[in-house]
Parts: sequence; structure tokens; C-alpha cells
Amino acid sequence: MSPRRRVSALLPDFPWDTIAAVKATAAAHPDGIVDLSVGTPVDPVDPLIRAALSSVAEVPGYPTTHGTPELRVAAVDALERRYGITGLDPAAVLPVIGTKELIAGLPRLLGLGADDLVVIPEVAYPTYEVGALLAGSKVARADGLTQLGPQSPALIYVNSPSNPTGKVLGVEHLRKVVQFARERGAIVASDECYLGLAWEGRAVSILDPEVCDGDHTGLLAVHSLSKTSNLASYRAGFVAGDAELVAELLEVRKHSGMMVPFPIQAAMTAALGDDAHEQVQRERYRARREVLRKALQDAGFRIDHSEAGLYLWSTRGEPCRTTLDWLAERGILAAPGDFYGPGAGQYVRIALTASDERIEAAAKRLS
Repeated sequence: MSPRRRVSALLPDFPWDTIAAVKATAAAHPDGIVDLSVGTPVDPVDPLIRAALSSVAEVPGYPTTHGTPELRVAAVDALERRYGITGLDPAAVLPVIGTKELIAGLPRLLGLGADDLVVIPEVAYPTYEVGALLAGSKVARADGLTQLGPQSPALIYVNSPSNPTGKVLGVEHLRKVVQFARERGAIVASDECYLGLAWEGRAVSILDPEVCDGDHTGLLAVHSLSKTSNLASYRAGFVAGDAELVAELLEVRKHSGMMVPFPIQAAMTAALGDDAHEQVQRERYRARREVLRKALQDAGFRIDHSEAGLYLWSTRGEPCRTTLDWLAERGILAAPGDFYGPGAGQYVRIALTASDERIEAAAKRLS
């Protein structure tokens, strides 16, 4: 058996492969499919960002793994301006080749192995578990850390706002996570890719002074430009926080040649320096959310959590695959809740990432 097959044997089936038949049913609708399964942007990249990308397209040399000083300063400034994160050193920012890549590789980059426990949310983005399995580490699903008893995890993943549920964790909850982690010597990796998409209430970073008292020790915040900057195809993200941990990640990534392309770094710098395009995109999603939320509720769905993010966490009180079939018969494709954990078997995740025309089409079909 080849090494590749041995590694793949550690992993669950790729979840999206399991809905191919349902996708075919939805695609057969006379007016075409409305694909609300994957949170991939459909709106254009802002001209400001595209201009920054092309402005350095002729540069032939290797980029630095740490990113340009301009990019790291832009990230620090954006985190303070947008989310109130203070006291962050630009040296403690590291660009990554999309945040999924970072999350999948983080346990290995941190040197975790078979003796280490990785804690993930009970309902969670699948890549948290995949990253732990690739490192050979143990995995525990827990929202309340008291569930762990005397165990001392090496890494705790937090995801607020959540993918898939849109749930937002409050300041006191996050403070307890930080306290628990520091008492047991654990690292907290906070996936904050949807932090800029809070619709109800306030979403806060693990690096917020209200959460960590300005001390970033043991904390890593993961940020993506895929969402409100529409840069999913650019694979543009970064991690920031504990300067020593970021330096360790940098050292390993330098040896591995894990460099964000220089034109992408220039595009990221422009995106982080401009809030106007982000606000425009937020309002697009807000309008789509209102249309889709009303249509789902009128069709008998209950929507839980969903205070933030790009999804409506929806249920009809039946197995998620039954709901998936019901939607597909109307030409709508969603993601089944069982992708995200055993406790989500009656939910579907419905994305806001479709054009205005497709969102309106979905609303009409639901009625």
C-alpha cells in the first residue's frame, strides 16, 4: 500500500462526495440549481484589490514566508480598527495559504502527536478533526470544557462565529476558555473567519482585551479574507497572536517552503487597508439573509443560532438527509448537518453565498 493510501486511511470519507446524487437531483430543476451548500463567494473582487494584485505581477523573486512588513502592519491596523484588538506586534502576524491549509496542518506544525489531545467544538468545521487525525492526535468534542474532566489538552479549537451554526460565544465564555487553557498548558486556536459578519449582537476575538486582558500568550487567532473581501480564490488568510507561537510556526513553514505568493500579499494588504468594500459586501449578505430567512421560516423551517456568518442553521425536525432530498426536489442544494458532527443530524446548513437572482429563486421555490 502506498504512503498516500495509508494517510488517507486515517481520514473519514470526504463529506461533499456523499451528496453527489442529491446535487444531481437539484441540478435537474427546469430553472437550474440554486447551490446553497458551499460558502463560496460569487460577487466580484473589488477593483482596488485587483489593481494591487496586478501592480506587482512582474516581480520574479521568491516572497518571504513571514510576509511583507506592509502586509503585517495592515493586518494589525485592520484588527484594531475593525475588532478592537490592541497590543499586537506585526511580527506576531503570519500570512497563510488559505486558512483551511493552516487549520489542517496546525497540529503538525505545533509538533503534536499520538500522546496529545485536540479539543474541537461538538458541532464543527470538519477540518479541525482532520488536522488532528493527520497528526495522529486524539480528538475530543466538547463545548463545555468541564466535560474533559482531568484531561489536559494540547490544543483547543474555538470557532466564533461558528461554521456551521452561526453561534456567537460571549466574552465570559471566551474568558473561561482562556483561563482553562492557561491552567492546563493548552494552546487556543480561535477560528475567526466570520468575525466581520455579525448580524445580531457582537462577536469578539480571542485577542480582544476584554477576553484575554491584553495577554496573547498561548492564543492564536485565524483570519480569512475569503468572506467579506471575496478572496476565496486567492487563498488569502493569516494567523496572529502569541509572538513565540507565531515565530515557531514561521520557522517550520520556512523549512517547508509554505509561502503566500507576492501578488496575493499585495492584494491582502490592499484589502486589509480598505473597509469600504467590506461594508458593501456585508450589506449584500445582510439583504440575502433577510430574504432567505423569511422564506425558510414561512416554509416551516426553524432557524437556530445563525446570529452571524454566512449560513442559516435550519431544521424541519427530521433527519437532515430527508430535508436535503426535500430541498433538492425544489432545485436547492444545502449541506447536511451530519457533515459537522453526530449532534447535528436534524439540521441543514444553508449558505447566503449565491447571487441576488438565485436567492430570490430559492425563496420562490420554498413558497
